[in-house]
Amino acid sequence: MGVGVSNWSLARAVSKAGQLGVVSGTAMDVVLVRRLQLGDLGGHMRRALANFPIPGVAQRILDRYFIPGGKSDDKPFRAKPVLNEKPSRHLLELLVAANFVEVFLAKEGHDGPVGINFLEKIQLPTLPSLYGAMLAGVTCVLMGAGIPKAIPGILDRLARRQPVELRLDVQGAGPGETFTTSFDPHECFGEELPPLVRPDFLAIVSFATLAGMLARKASGRVDGFVVEGSTAGGHNAPPRGKMQLTLAGEPVYGERDTPDLEAIKALGLPFWLAGSYAEPAHVSEALRVGAAGVQIGTAFAYCEESGMDHALKRRVLAMSQTGAAKVFTDPTASPTGFPFKVLQMEDTHSDPTTYENRARVCDLGYLRHAYKTSSGTLRWRCPSEPVADYMRKGGDEEETRGRKCVCNGLLRNVGLGQIQHGGEQEKPLITSGDDVGNIAKFLKPGARSYTAADVIERLLRK
Repeated sequence: MGVGVSNWSLARAVSKAGQLGVVSGTAMDVVLVRRLQLGDLGGHMRRALANFPIPGVAQRILDRYFIPGGKSDDKPFRAKPVLNEKPSRHLLELLVAANFVEVFLAKEGHDGPVGINFLEKIQLPTLPSLYGAMLAGVTCVLMGAGIPKAIPGILDRLARRQPVELRLDVQGAGPGETFTTSFDPHECFGEELPPLVRPDFLAIVSFATLAGMLARKASGRVDGFVVEGSTAGGHNAPPRGKMQLTLAGEPVYGERDTPDLEAIKALGLPFWLAGSYAEPAHVSEALRVGAAGVQIGTAFAYCEESGMDHALKRRVLAMSQTGAAKVFTDPTASPTGFPFKVLQMEDTHSDPTTYENRARVCDLGYLRHAYKTSSGTLRWRCPSEPVADYMRKGGDEEETRGRKCVCNGLLRNVGLGQIQHGGEQEKPLITSGDDVGNIAKFLKPGARSYTAADVIERLLRK
C-alpha cells in the first residue's frame, strides 16, 4: 500500500475483527514527526509516546517536533536527519520510537495479532525499526522486496537484547568486501532494557526457489511465507528472464512467473496468497490449494480506517464505480529498479507531464543506493534525484530516465506531503493492485465509503 496507508487505525480494526492486522513500517520516522508537526490530532502520538518504556526519549522527540495546534498550511515540515550507515543517537531514538508508536496504537485495547511490514531494499532503518516494533510487542514481521535472509537471526538477537548487524548492498563493492550498519540496544538506551518476545517472521516471496532457499539457509527460523503475485500493489518482483514490455510499456509476466504452490506447500510452512484475492471464491480457492489464508491490500487501502487522504479515497472509489480506475505497472518509476504499480489519475505524478514539471529533489532518501567511491568510502545516490547530482556521484544518466520520487509521492497520499522550495506542494503517487477497479463492490447500497469490517464480512461469506 505504500507509506502510512496501512496505519495503526486500519491494522487495529482488522485485528479486532479476528484477522492479522499489519502496519507499514516504511518511513515511520518521518510519518511520526510530520503527524506531530500537524498538531497530533486526537493526541494519539503523544499517548503512545507516553507509554514508551525507555525514559527521556519521548520528551526529546516532542521537544523537537511537536507543534501545539499544528503548523501553518503554507509552512513546510521541519526536516528530520537523512539516514546513513552510522545514524545519530537522535535518529536511532526516533526510528525506535516511531515503530513502537505505530504498533502500540494498533495493539491498544485488544489482544488480537498485529504485524509490521518492511522492505528489504530499504536497509538503513531496518535494525532500530525492528527493535521499536518488538518493544511494542509486535506479533510478526513481514518482509519482501529483496532476499531477507538475515532478518530471522536478527530477530533472535534482538529478542535477547544483543547487538545486531546488517550487511548493506553496495554498488561497486569488490569480492569479499563488506559494508554494514549496526544497532546495539544497550549502547543506545543503557543497560536496563525491557524483556522482548521474538516475533514470527513471514517472508514475502514470488517464487518457490526463493522460499526454499530461505527455509533452508536463512539466519534463523522462518515461520511462513506470503506468496505475492504480479497483480499485487506496490513493488512487484521483476519477470523472470529478460525483461519484455507490452505495447503500453508494462512488463510481461508469463508462466515462469506463476509460483509453484505445490513446491511451497512441500516446505511444510504455512503460506498466504497475495494479489487480487479480494473475492470469497478466491479465498476459498486459496484454502483449497493449501494456503493458510490470503493477504488483502488494495481493498483495505480505500476503507474508512486506512491512512490514505479521504479526498483521494473518494476520487478512486468514484473511478472504480464508473470503471475508470486503472493501474499501470511502471518498469522505471521506482528508484529500486523493481516494477511499481501506479494508479492512473489526473493531477498526480502518474501523469508524465505533471511529474516533469516537478523540480527534482531527494530530501528523504529512503530508496537511495549505496555505492563505493574510488577512495573506498561509502556514499549514497538516488536515480530520482537531480540528474546532474546523480551523474556527479558516478551514476549513469540512463538510470534516471522515467524515475519518480516515490518517497515524497507516497507521503502526500496520506496527507503528509512536503511543501518544497518555491512553495511547490508535492502531488500524490498512488500505488494499488490491479484489483482497484473492483473496490466499489464493498460499498453497501447508498454508501459513499466502507469499513475494514465490510471487507472482512464480504470475504468470509460462504
